[in-house]
Amino acid sequence: MNLSRKIKQFVRKDLDLDVMLPEELPTYVSSFVYMFGVLTMASLVILIISGVIMVLEGPLWYQYSEWGLFFRSIHFWGAQVFFFFMIVHMISIFFMAGWREGRFLTWILGVMLFGLSMFEAFIGYLLGGGFFAQWNQVQAKDAMNAIGVTGFINILDNSQLYGLHVVILPLLIVGLLGLHLFFVRRRGVVPPIEYDSKNGKREKI
Repeated sequence: MNLSRKIKQFVRKDLDLDVMLPEELPTYVSSFVYMFGVLTMASLVILIISGVIMVLEGPLWYQYSEWGLFFRSIHFWGAQVFFFFMIVHMISIFFMAGWREGRFLTWILGVMLFGLSMFEAFIGYLLGGGFFAQWNQVQAKDAMNAIGVTGFINILDNSQLYGLHVVILPLLIVGLLGLHLFFVRRRGVVPPIEYDSKNGKREKI
């Protein structure tokens, strides 16, 4: 089978607009449980916008000026809201067995997103510049030595951490999120455990 045929089959099967952009959704998605993923993405958008503004204006601006402190606060609290919604989303999907019916890769991508986001938030905390941030930065050096990544990441190098926090990790997070959404659209949102996807009725438990 040649490459052109594989690409055509992929586009026809996996990029079907009726599947990727459905006009009608199952009735069970009206539950509030299904909104936490969207709220997590909305929080991520706020983080990206506030982060870009802070990068453009520079550290002195967001550490000393009134507007800078305002956007720094938005970035900080946006991170708290982001992780709150993400954790609630993961817990709810876990108890719904979100890896069912061919959705295992979707679940794995979500777990990877959580891990990358934790590392991204940790680096952002270290870049805060406060006493506790600097103290944790020094202590984190031992942890990095213990897991053997010091040769790749110097946790005491703020310029390296800045590049990771502003460019590399956000690009990885957005890329994994795009794949996550692709598989969510491809397989559909996971139905409740008691939902019979064949006939659209709820089974008796």
